[in-house]
Amino acid sequence: MSNKRLLIVAHAPSENTRKLVEAVLQGASHSDIEQVEALWRPPLEAVPEDVLQADAIILGTTENLGYMSGALKDFFDRCYYPVLEKKQGLPCALYIRAGMDGTGTRRAIESIVTGLRWQWVQDPLILKGEWQESFADQAYDLGLYVAAGLDNSIF
Repeated sequence: MSNKRLLIVAHAPSENTRKLVEAVLQGASHSDIEQVEALWRPPLEAVPEDVLQADAIILGTTENLGYMSGALKDFFDRCYYPVLEKKQGLPCALYIRAGMDGTGTRRAIESIVTGLRWQWVQDPLILKGEWQESFADQAYDLGLYVAAGLDNSIF
């Protein structure tokens, strides 16, 4: 069986948001996961070919003025049309590091994902308020869940 690729496109402008990316990667690389390669691309570095080679994607963003980060918006602006017809049904998940409530950010990303016809594998993870160490645990679980789903051909 060939390896499957889990692409993580996550904006990590701070030490804490970097901890979230690292936790997602650690979860996705759990020793029980055998057939999944997890790969992180910052949104400004991610290109359509990364998405075209992915078997699933986890999006991560900060909440910026009630919206996604400019970097993630840039990723969508560059990659939307090149992947639109080729990656319909791509399993996806999302986490938002929200200083407020994450509602506007979630709504904006869900609208784009609906247009892409990607498939949510779970409700978005919204990490609200002041930083808590448990946020990294939740990000770890998200990475593990998506990678396990791919590894076991659940999605």
